[in-house]
Amino acid sequence: MANFKKIARRTFLIGSAAIVGGAAFGAWYVSRPAENPLKSPEGGAAFNPFVMIDQNGVTLIAKHVEMGQGSRTTLAALIAEELDVRLEDVKVLQGQPAQAYYNSALLGEVLPGKGYDRGDFAHALGETLGVLGKVLNMQVTGGSSAMKDGFTEMRLAGASAREALKDAASARLGVAKADLKTENGQVIAPDGTALAYTELAAEAGQMDLSEPELRPASEWKYIGKNMPRVDMAAKATGTAEYGMDVRPEGLKFAALRANPRRSGMTSFDAAAALTMPGVEGVYGLGDAIAVVANNTWIAMQAAEAVDITWGAANYPNKTDQIFARIEQGFDTEANSTMRDDGDAGTGAPEGSTPVEASYKVPYLAHAAMEPLNTTALYTGDHLEIWSGNQGPMLHRQHAATEVGLAEENVTLHTPYLGGGFGRRGDFDYTVYAARLAKLMPDTPVMLTWSREEDMRHDFYRPGALARMKGAVQDGRAVLLDGQVSAQSTTVQIMKRWMDFEAGGPDKGHVDALFNAPYAIENHRVRGYHADVDVPVGAWRSVAASFNAFFQDSFMDEMAHAAGVDPLEFRLQHMREEFPEGAACLEKVRDMSGWTGETPEGVGRGVGFAYSFGTPVAQVVEVVQQDSGIHVKKVWIACDMGTALDPSIVKAQMSGGMVYGLSAAIYEEITFSGGEVEQFNFPDFDATRMHTMPEVEVAILEGQKHLGGAGEPGTPPIAPALANALYDLTGTRARELPLNKTFDFKY
Repeated sequence: MANFKKIARRTFLIGSAAIVGGAAFGAWYVSRPAENPLKSPEGGAAFNPFVMIDQNGVTLIAKHVEMGQGSRTTLAALIAEELDVRLEDVKVLQGQPAQAYYNSALLGEVLPGKGYDRGDFAHALGETLGVLGKVLNMQVTGGSSAMKDGFTEMRLAGASAREALKDAASARLGVAKADLKTENGQVIAPDGTALAYTELAAEAGQMDLSEPELRPASEWKYIGKNMPRVDMAAKATGTAEYGMDVRPEGLKFAALRANPRRSGMTSFDAAAALTMPGVEGVYGLGDAIAVVANNTWIAMQAAEAVDITWGAANYPNKTDQIFARIEQGFDTEANSTMRDDGDAGTGAPEGSTPVEASYKVPYLAHAAMEPLNTTALYTGDHLEIWSGNQGPMLHRQHAATEVGLAEENVTLHTPYLGGGFGRRGDFDYTVYAARLAKLMPDTPVMLTWSREEDMRHDFYRPGALARMKGAVQDGRAVLLDGQVSAQSTTVQIMKRWMDFEAGGPDKGHVDALFNAPYAIENHRVRGYHADVDVPVGAWRSVAASFNAFFQDSFMDEMAHAAGVDPLEFRLQHMREEFPEGAACLEKVRDMSGWTGETPEGVGRGVGFAYSFGTPVAQVVEVVQQDSGIHVKKVWIACDMGTALDPSIVKAQMSGGMVYGLSAAIYEEITFSGGEVEQFNFPDFDATRMHTMPEVEVAILEGQKHLGGAGEPGTPPIAPALANALYDLTGTRARELPLNKTFDFKY
């Protein structure tokens, strides 16, 4: 990030492609190759930043972190596909912080346009813009971009290593390279002579690397197939190392207690805590305290015994006051008008039936299974950190700044993440640990957040409001004028991560609203930034998580006003606009046996969203039981282009749906006295095994370009469920969570 700050403008135009072509940086700077962070091992070779071969075999250095989404498995399969090795023979290690591991796919999303109508040129332009991720040191796992980022790069890494191994074998055997073939980790000559990659690695490492042609899909052995997870055995046996499993020699345990009002700390009295057995010290961390003890539980109990005077919140004290400020956002100038087709400003056309609705969604916590934690060891001239994170270079940079060291004097290890969902892109928990470690030199210390601290000190999915106006005529929508007001996650993230003031139209703020692929003659979407200082951040599917609820709930309302079946109504407006999206709707229609009619006690609803390059349609069936409403089944159809591993895509679609389902039914963050009122899962519930619906997923491959898998399953479920509940009860819910309006089975 530091290099970027030196050469770029203070304001980053988040909704503009003005920086394409190196204009802001100098083309020489953008095109400069990143240094390979790997050093060739004795008797082996590091062919590129991703593939290393030594006497122990083939190792993939993964650029994206593994947090349950299966990226290590697919990245390994991409390497194995071109390197001609068995997938089970590829060892996977997490890459250290390094510019070479930048994410080339994230920045392509800032290009203007709706995305679903993007042609080959626009995709190529996005790839060009992606190179700026190197300049920005964007070693980030997020935005459903891991496979879009790695699909070509990992195959090229494997293919170039394969060709270097063939060059080495050709030189050793005196056989033309064209006569050699590779198979199962060996180079094989026409006479049957086989040389193992491990035997050739050192020589191959001296060869000039080429950029060979990649194999056609007709020759793929792994891509497009269901592969066993490379981390399956370790996770099944409990040997996989997460952040909380780290145990350096001499480790001390600490617990954090931070200001619940998210500002400073006036004073603290640790006398009572210091008398508790096992407590070894209490340290002030600015706006928080840390208690060090001989185990984490004692540290957490002692932290509660510290008497602390906190500063006041920098935002309104109560939930209704916060939402009043969000409402005021509509009175300001719109930050963006990302869609403005026809003449939506004149209102409903003559002879049409107007439709209006307002919607509201709450703030949400991430609530990952593994609470935040970091282990740190400071020795004066070096800092070593173990932190499950989604941005290694970002975490290292801010930890280095915290302790006053150069980044090269900080070693960051990234173990498995017990859930990320965007929360572990932020680095506050790593900085707190570094701050504590500096106060305890030469002593490794694990700083763990209690579930209560984790939930009450999140960077939340922002609460949001929408005002929707539409009109229908002759069975079709003739007007859709949507407005959304919420805090901008982009503005806050850019400020926190890079100390940048984000300017320009905020495209992400209206994602899944402005780019809803419905052909409506008069169609306008405006986004407003609410002036509130509640800490917000990236939450699985970001703004699409609420905009899809606004958009597709309102689409349902217009369908009913038009007297047209809701699923057919969507298809009428999508078939020509976005055929791939329409195909997803048709697939869930057929999978679910949708007829538009449901028996007494049963309700069905449909939801659709286009986000992160992937259209997803969902149909939900709910049933009325004596114990409450039960979500019985969810049908999902998606099209992310080539499904690199269908089993992982299905898992991600199901997991994303359940994450959104929990939020739609149960979850809400509220405020009183400037403090979050939710402490733990009894206050912030999730879908349980006995309330989990049956799920059926279909994967289509109609799109030419890859879409994301991790997040697109989340946005459609809230509108689909709300629409199903309307079908069941006749009550239209325009506010989440839905348990405010309906009684669900618990």
